[in-house]
Amino acid sequence: MTSLRFVFLFLLISFSASAQKDYKLWLQYNSVTNSAVASEYKNNLKGIVVLGNSETIKIAEKELKTGFLDMLGSIPEIKQNIEGENNLIVGSQLDLSTEIKSELKADFEKINNEGFIIKSISLQKKKQIVISGKNDIAVLYGVFNFLRILQTNKSVKNLNIVDSPKTNIRILNHWDNLDRTVERGYAGFSLWNWQKLPDFIDQRYIDYARANASIGINGTVLTNVNANALILTPQYLEKVEALANVFRPYGIKVYLTARFSAPIEIGNLKTADPKDPEVINWWKTKSAEIYKRIPDFGGFLVKANSEGQPGPQNYGRNHVDGANMLADAVAPFGGVIMWRAFVYSEHDANDRAKQAYAEFQPYDGKFKENVIVQVKNGAIDFQPREPFHPLFGAMPKTPLMMEFQITQEYLGFSTHLVFLPKLFQEVLESDTHQKGKGSTVAKVVDGTLYQNKLTGIAGVANIGNDLNWTGHPFAQANWYGFGRLAWNPYLDSEIIAEEWLRSTFSNDENFIKPVKNIMIESREAVVNYMTPLGLHHIMDTGHHYGPGPWVSNLSRPEWNPTYYHKADKNGIGFDRSKSGTNAVSQYAPEVAKLFDNLETCPEKDLLWFHHVSWDYKLKNGQTLWNGLALKYQEGVNQVREMQNVWNKAEKYVDSERFNEVKMLLEIQLKEAKWWRDACLLYFQQFSGKELPAGVEKSTQTLEYFKSLKFPFAPGNG
Repeated sequence: MTSLRFVFLFLLISFSASAQKDYKLWLQYNSVTNSAVASEYKNNLKGIVVLGNSETIKIAEKELKTGFLDMLGSIPEIKQNIEGENNLIVGSQLDLSTEIKSELKADFEKINNEGFIIKSISLQKKKQIVISGKNDIAVLYGVFNFLRILQTNKSVKNLNIVDSPKTNIRILNHWDNLDRTVERGYAGFSLWNWQKLPDFIDQRYIDYARANASIGINGTVLTNVNANALILTPQYLEKVEALANVFRPYGIKVYLTARFSAPIEIGNLKTADPKDPEVINWWKTKSAEIYKRIPDFGGFLVKANSEGQPGPQNYGRNHVDGANMLADAVAPFGGVIMWRAFVYSEHDANDRAKQAYAEFQPYDGKFKENVIVQVKNGAIDFQPREPFHPLFGAMPKTPLMMEFQITQEYLGFSTHLVFLPKLFQEVLESDTHQKGKGSTVAKVVDGTLYQNKLTGIAGVANIGNDLNWTGHPFAQANWYGFGRLAWNPYLDSEIIAEEWLRSTFSNDENFIKPVKNIMIESREAVVNYMTPLGLHHIMDTGHHYGPGPWVSNLSRPEWNPTYYHKADKNGIGFDRSKSGTNAVSQYAPEVAKLFDNLETCPEKDLLWFHHVSWDYKLKNGQTLWNGLALKYQEGVNQVREMQNVWNKAEKYVDSERFNEVKMLLEIQLKEAKWWRDACLLYFQQFSGKELPAGVEKSTQTLEYFKSLKFPFAPGNG
């Protein structure tokens, strides 16, 4: 009995120690195994001098101690004064000595309020390293970046890093409901335990804030864009205040979603008309109430007149009327309104892709200065691949905020390994040509194209209460990569992948190179086995799990996959050329010309913009049918290669995470085959052609795939 108890205890301890690796995200702080690197750090870091006594500075000091102890096995001497050399001096500009301020004067002129400096300097001929910024939050960002240098085994000699975020608002949008369900969430329930708040502060709230601060995320929208007005009642605002107090020392502002009909639902008014004086006063009073509790409250995110959500159009008003009314309510407190441009109407289903542009572009320059319009990366809805949204660059007088989806609603949920920073980078690098060549989406988003002062990037969070936060160990890289790109939209996704792998798993080059390659290829793989050559929105109904290109019976035309692929005996694809819906005209002339011409349209976007004959010759000489089928097969083959690479990585990874990823890749392969077989069998009805050599035949019938039902697929709001 005693031996059995010992075995159980040993297994429990082993599991807990291993499981904690998943929980720690990219802040593993693994012991530095490279003796040369460890020696360099120990020789160059004899003491730590922390200046200042704020809660944020205390967090920075604790982080340094944790990092040094875990990675190097010891903590340098904590000093009260700068004595000797090889000290790490940590503090804001206000707390630095005159001598150090003078040394860093030119660097301070280069950074903004959130920027940091990590620099090797000489004070009275003695070597020192300084981490500083204009305030304590900037110092914390610098500390996390310094520890990343150690995590990734880079040299600590001759440091000269001067870095600032390129966007103001770097924010996670949580689609979390008050009952703790998460719309399009695939990693368990919501982090926010509203029932226990405000008195019970879960350690996860602190760890969440720490993880976000480590990558420069400075805002969080706690509630679903399909909003519930109850969040604005005193009962819930008390709970929101508790979370804001936790997040504040980490530089994170709290935002809420505002349900437009809240004045009716919780305010006992008869209308929510944005021009009604009582409604205007209600929002002003409510905003003052919130700011009294939470002085640094960020503002509201609003989904209005979209997918059944109430909005100003219910009262014959427009988006400007609604957004500006709310903007006036939060303006005295420095608040911001993030007004989503995700709109489409069943009354104008000519081309859903055109509707956001048609509805918002005419309002350019009419929004208040504290309104930023939040635009999805593509014109439909977070597809595996979409051309960049035509609104980017088309509203020069209006700040536009990028909205990416980190959670994988249309990319296999949390069972598929898909490295999304590759998708994000593709969008950010896209050239709008709105002010000539080089007018990239990134320049729109960071404000440099039109000198917009208010800037931001939002990511729909993939975080839940699963032990590993995101449901798939590699989905953590999408949270991490979003934060890094929100800070700097010009970062390369390969650099991000390598940083994350080194910080999360191992610095061994034999592990890094092959696993980084599969991460970089993974997004293209999912496009290939789901929606190649510009296909889009052919996922099954409602839950968006698995293929459903045959679905055609929904009440609104633009909810049906058949609306998007338009497959028939003549070909496949949505004609958005000048001879079709003319959606191409919403882009700058240079881009419109490129997309409009069948010969110049990039093949990755071909079926997005054109209805193409099954016999059309692709650039590689294959017919469209053969090319489509081969792309589906290529996607399956790519997942097989991902499996092969991961199986060889076993010796570099703890057994729990290795086995978890291995099992998930098996699911991904099975589902990639499902996508290939179901789609090709369906489209084959129209092409009437045999599968080309090299494409595996399905062992099931089309009727079998059509019969599959998933009423309890996760995340379906």
